[in-house]
Amino acid sequence: MGTRVALFATCLTDTFFPDTARAVVRLLERLGCDVDFPAAQTCCGQMHYNTGYRGHAATLAKRHAKTFGGYDAVVAPSGSCAGMVREVYPDLHRRAGAVAARTYELSEFIVDVLGVTDVGAYFPHRVTYHPTCHSLRMLGVGDKPLELLRHVRGLDLVELPAADSCCGFGGTFALKNAETSTAMLADKMTHVLETRAQVVTAGDNSCLMHIGGGLSRLNTGVRSLHLAEILASTEEEPWAATP
Repeated sequence: MGTRVALFATCLTDTFFPDTARAVVRLLERLGCDVDFPAAQTCCGQMHYNTGYRGHAATLAKRHAKTFGGYDAVVAPSGSCAGMVREVYPDLHRRAGAVAARTYELSEFIVDVLGVTDVGAYFPHRVTYHPTCHSLRMLGVGDKPLELLRHVRGLDLVELPAADSCCGFGGTFALKNAETSTAMLADKMTHVLETRAQVVTAGDNSCLMHIGGGLSRLNTGVRSLHLAEILASTEEEPWAATP
């Protein structure tokens, strides 16, 4: 039996981007993991915590610890939500520390825990990568997503100018500071278009929703696609439709 992994899909992915969650399962099973989806999972409470509702967030942390206990690892296709669990949960609930220590963002789990950089993917398109703020600054994921993308056959990886600049989403930031968020998005879209990429990818669907929405409104033809969906694609079983 392989590593027993629980998929923490996150509420955004589960609600708006279920294909990403399916891609994670397909990818991890291909890498020999035994993947489970605990049906009792809910929101991680990041929005509650960031807007001052610490008690509500603590309740969700307690539920999360109970739901995800007993697995070898908990994997999330989100640096933002994985960061919330790993970095904040231990201060919210005394029983959440053990689960927090076994929680990983997808790319760091594949590279650091499974020790894999070539997942056998095939994606013959020009791609640029946006490193999301929480994965970069909170989790320290670094170049792990790029390592995985560099081993994808057929993929033409182009560097994104000013890659480490925020896209402007930031959860409730985009709602509370709409004008600033829009200006940051405009800068990010300009840099994406400079690459002439067909696809912009990232490890968080929240950021991709923000960037992809802007690119779509401008009819740029550039598609946003989660890293998991690229890595799940093979020559025999293409995951994503042609951009």
